[in-house]
Amino acid sequence: MYFNLHTHRFSNDPEVLELVNQYPDEFDASIPQFSVGIHPWRIVPERLEQDFEVIEVKLSDNKCLAVGECGLDKRIETPMAEQIPVFERQLQLAEKHQKPVVIHCVAAYQETIDIKKKLSISVPMIIHGFSKNTQVAQSLLDNGFYLSFGKYLLRNPELESVFQSVPNDKFFLETDMIDETIRDVYEIAAKYKGISLDALQEITSENYRTVFKLKLSSH
Repeated sequence: MYFNLHTHRFSNDPEVLELVNQYPDEFDASIPQFSVGIHPWRIVPERLEQDFEVIEVKLSDNKCLAVGECGLDKRIETPMAEQIPVFERQLQLAEKHQKPVVIHCVAAYQETIDIKKKLSISVPMIIHGFSKNTQVAQSLLDNGFYLSFGKYLLRNPELESVFQSVPNDKFFLETDMIDETIRDVYEIAAKYKGISLDALQEITSENYRTVFKLKLSSH
């Protein structure tokens, strides 16, 4: 069984469990497993309360596996002073409902670490689409984060050593918006780790069980 930690497209492939990213203002109730959150790119002040109401309702649904993607992005026009309260409020909801968090983070790793500490967040926090160096990876791992790899594992050969340095119980794999399948990501990940596809599926299934407190059914 393949687990795709983060995707925006539901493929309905029986061999893949997909955590499909949903937005409160564009919700598709037919998706079997989803995360829901306010992305920093989609913060609309006059819609915030409405969005949070939707998130609160969806978090009580068994099909909702995580909060997110949410986070911080220093490369957009929305000021950090506006992004941080929205992110913090979602983390507090995740803590309240005991759901993991899928995080979008651009150039704000230290801030993300600091907020986790400040709010004493105990639920698993997963940085999706990780593409940075070993030092950033280590800093996040030391602070209890999980790292999810996808597009950049396929596109950037320099990420091989970073991925190899991440302990097997601390990573996930994803497709996000790319055209390649989750199988393509698993294949390169297995190659980099020097293990079989079956062994890799075993690792990600175990991580899924640990983080999401659910069993990944094998077909």
